[in-house]
Amino acid sequence: MIKMALLGAGRIGRMHADNLAANPRVELTSVYDVYAPAAQEVAERHGALAAADVASVLEDEGLDAVLIASSTDTHVDLITAAAQAGKAVLCEKPIDLDIARVDQCRAAIADCDVTVQIGFNRRFDPTHRGVYEAVRAGEAGKIEQIIITSRDPAPPPAAYIKVSGGLFRDMMIHDFDLARFLMDEEFVALSAMGSVLVDPEIGALNDVDSAMVVMHTAAGSQCHINCSRRAVYGYDQRVEVFGSAGMVRSDNRRPTNVLRDTATRTNVSDPLTNFFIDRYPEAYDAELNDFIDAVESGRGASVTFEDGRRALILADAANESLRIGGVVDVSYD
Repeated sequence: MIKMALLGAGRIGRMHADNLAANPRVELTSVYDVYAPAAQEVAERHGALAAADVASVLEDEGLDAVLIASSTDTHVDLITAAAQAGKAVLCEKPIDLDIARVDQCRAAIADCDVTVQIGFNRRFDPTHRGVYEAVRAGEAGKIEQIIITSRDPAPPPAAYIKVSGGLFRDMMIHDFDLARFLMDEEFVALSAMGSVLVDPEIGALNDVDSAMVVMHTAAGSQCHINCSRRAVYGYDQRVEVFGSAGMVRSDNRRPTNVLRDTATRTNVSDPLTNFFIDRYPEAYDAELNDFIDAVESGRGASVTFEDGRRALILADAANESLRIGGVVDVSYD
């Protein structure tokens, strides 16, 4: 059993706390949040200590790892402090909104012999993972095209948009990582289009709420990602990989597969899941167990710091493409 601390007790932090407490391979020892009552509430619910500060968390010699679920602007400092204290790290995406700070963090932890994993949980979703495994087994043949659809049920509030880093860094970054995970080579160029079709307030904050990105590899394989901040029918998450031998795809999750037929309607199914916590519970569990495996075995992380860095590079390239209205070459150096 490994001992873990939780840094961040907001919405996603509370979900992670529940997962940590429910996992028989983990002891949740402490919880920290800048808003002390939130940490206290989560800690009390799970029999953990509400820590007064990060330093006291990392000073615990018995602590093996931390899960970072705090605001994005704190990630770099917390990753650096934890890694330098010899603690393994599982950190929510993105590493930061500024690639320069990401690179500074990479340099700061380069000599730290600890597992650092970035929380791109969609890699661990059973349906998306099934697509990955089928593709790697050659069922689609040589990959020629990937299509990723990612649509939220409703836009977040303006206060969130202000600090989110924008649609490409906040929302589509998951899809950039999933595209890299599925494709068998790196993307070298992309073109982005974005519009404000859902909420004018998002446009007033210099962001977009509807976007499409087309990327290609050096060999010409293509990927199309489409995102929207609003899908009135629920959380829309689909992946399709098309190749020389066929196609593999994952579809939306529903509470049941029951279909209903009446005199006026046919093939009526349950509504889609509401949002990411409802859609991806198995993925978060699998992500945590994979991280525990890495810590216990000493192997490298499945989703590395560099994976997080490269997803941000693609997000930055999409922002630049939108700005100039053209194709942008991608460099990971």
